[in-house]
Formats: sequence, structure tokens, C-alpha cells
Amino acid sequence: MDRPLIGAHMSIAGSFVNAVRAAERYGCTALQIFTKNQRQWRARPFRPGEADEFRKAVRYAGLKSVVAHATYLINLASPDPVLFDKSLKTFIEELKRSEALGATHLVFHPGSHMGKGEDEGLKRVAMAVKTAIYETRGLKVRLTIEITAGQGTNLGHKFEHIAYLLEAVGDEDRLAVCFDTCHAFAAGYDIRTPEAYENTMALFDGIIGLKWLQVFHLNDSRGELASRIDRHIHLGYGRIGREGFRLIMQDDRFLHVPKIIETPKENNWDARNLLLLRRFWQEKYGGGHG
Repeated sequence: MDRPLIGAHMSIAGSFVNAVRAAERYGCTALQIFTKNQRQWRARPFRPGEADEFRKAVRYAGLKSVVAHATYLINLASPDPVLFDKSLKTFIEELKRSEALGATHLVFHPGSHMGKGEDEGLKRVAMAVKTAIYETRGLKVRLTIEITAGQGTNLGHKFEHIAYLLEAVGDEDRLAVCFDTCHAFAAGYDIRTPEAYENTMALFDGIIGLKWLQVFHLNDSRGELASRIDRHIHLGYGRIGREGFRLIMQDDRFLHVPKIIETPKENNWDARNLLLLRRFWQEKYGGGHG
């Protein structure tokens, strides 16, 4: 690769193409978007040609990877049958929208068990994911489980949670994992030094398997290690520090894994965060400006 596979989550306000234009301005090679207004359950139907226009813009911009992120309203672990049904229907619709937009992955949080216990919550998530895969059979977009910080009764903050879901669902062609650095750190997985990083990745490989790690969210953490606090901050300005991100950017195993920042947008910080990642990549691999 002559450019690192990095990008940011960009707004689709106004049009999906606006997200591509923003990615172009920052020299991104990857992009993450919502497929709809993430604060609403209902999705506005695509206008005629809208999805094709987005895909063409992606090709023209030279973006190598498009990742979608599911709305945070979805709770596939909910014990409330009404919320569970609503979440599942929305999730299935987002998978279809992701496919139409050409996204390779739809990242989602496993959900919250709402006091019913991890075992019951995980069983419910597995059932929902199986159903979603069946209802979208023939599609290629991968249902990508994101590691969470573990706030409240949220699931996904233990590697064992992810491993259970992958095994319970058992579809290698449609599943993947997203490693969010802030979430993993807040959940207790340290990546701040070479030794800590290798220990965490070895643990991930032993419990889950590195082949499943197909998306990174690169965010520093306001919270301390194992704080279970999900608060993103700019790279190098939180408790993880620069070294953790250098280690990821210079890890040969993840050269072809898209790395997306989800840091605050004020004062042109996307440019600074992406520049830092490019510098880390260039230290080892040289090449273009990405």
C-alpha cells in the first residue's frame, strides 16, 4: 500500500455525497457514515439514484473502504419485546441501506441487557443477529460487532462476549469485529506500551481470533484504564497516549484494516488527528501522503 487506510466518521447532513466530499478534503482513504438520521428510528427512503450517486462519488474520490455505523437507538439485547422488535427491524433496514450504499461493514453495539444478566442478553443478541442475517441473505455487508466500554448494563466489553456471539451465530461470511481503542481501554484492555499492546492483541487472538478484526475505531480515552467510561478525545490527548496509536498504525497485521477516527469535530481536529496517523504510518512504510 502506498497510502494508509485511514479516515473519519463524516456527516451525511444535506446529502450522502457531502460525506464523501468531506473525506476528500481531509485526504481520507476510508470513510464511515450513518445510513440515516441516527437520532430517529425511521429512515427516509433513498431518492431515485441517490445510492448510486454516493457509490460513484466514492469511486471518483478514490476511497478504498466505506463503513457504516448503526444508530445508537438499536438495542438487540433488550428484554422489552416492543423495543427488541423495533431494534431488529431497524437493524435489518440499516443492513439493506448499507449494502445499497456499498458499505462493506455495518458496525453495531451488541446492546444492553437492562438488568436481565449478561447470559440472557447475549442469547437475545445472537438470536437477533441470526435473524438479521437470514432476512438479508444474499447481501455481502458484514454485521460488525463493536467492542464497548461496558457502561451500565452494556454488553461487548469483554472479549468473551464477542467470542460467544461469533460462535453462537456461526457465519464467517457475514460477521466481523470492530476494535474501538477508547472502548477497549475503558473496558480494561491496555495498549499504551509495546508489551501491553502485544498482550492485548494476543488475548484478542486467543479468545476471538485476529481474522475477525476488520475495522478499527481510533479514539483516545478521557477515562482511565478499566474505568468503563466511554468518552472520546483527540489522539494523544487522553489516557492512551500517542504510542498506542503508533503501534496500531505500524502493525503489519492490520495494514489492510480501515482505521476510522470518531473524535470531536471542532477546530479542524480531524486534519490534525489524521496527520498524526499518517506520520506514524510513514515512519515505518514511507510512501505517499495518504
